[in-house]
Amino acid sequence: MKNIVIIGASGHGSVILDCIEKEGKFNVMGFIDSFKEKGGKQNGYELLGSEHDLPYLIDMFNLHGGIVAIGDNWTRKNVVERISEIAPNFKFITSIHPKAVIGKDVQIGKGTVIMPGAIVNANSRLGDFCVLNTNATLGHDSFMDNFSSMASGVTAGGCFYLGKFSAVCLGANIIENIRVMDHTVIGAGSLVIKDVRGSEVAYGSPAHKVRKRKAGERYLSGGKRKTPKLSLVARNM
Repeated sequence: MKNIVIIGASGHGSVILDCIEKEGKFNVMGFIDSFKEKGGKQNGYELLGSEHDLPYLIDMFNLHGGIVAIGDNWTRKNVVERISEIAPNFKFITSIHPKAVIGKDVQIGKGTVIMPGAIVNANSRLGDFCVLNTNATLGHDSFMDNFSSMASGVTAGGCFYLGKFSAVCLGANIIENIRVMDHTVIGAGSLVIKDVRGSEVAYGSPAHKVRKRKAGERYLSGGKRKTPKLSLVARNM
């Protein structure tokens, strides 16, 4: 089996580790995290350093590549771009938990993660670096664009489109033939019955626009990872 690393030693990283271990396709050599001390442990695996250590780690462990385990869509994009600068030949793997259900003629892009219990129905497509979380359902003939995410328990009907960097939060329900455009967040528990424009926050039952939203604005609560700090480190390096 080929050796890989997981970039992001958080709870999200632990779930992705479980997916990779259950798949049994790769050897996980450890975690990479810019905000945790090198040499520590996460789920029994060593913290190997930051993304800036990748060239050394690739040679040391004969790394095939790895996966970015960061829940926030915009931060995930920033880290992917930084890794691509530091290690241009780094390969981003895809992970699909064996208890996910993948329908006929489904296409899945690089760096995408599909969690346990998730369902992707026939003819659907997930772009690059997407997250389909635990027990989420993507209806037939749907499309999740790059760096988009659906949280645990989300149900989307057929012919759904989710734009780039957009997120559907916990337990939301979306009827068929809906389009949610780029950089939009659908709040937890919402019921979406009409299209949602880009760069908006919408929630409720039925969901309605609450306010405008800027690209990169945080939407996950309780996280300790800070995008500005990551960006400053990248510039300084």
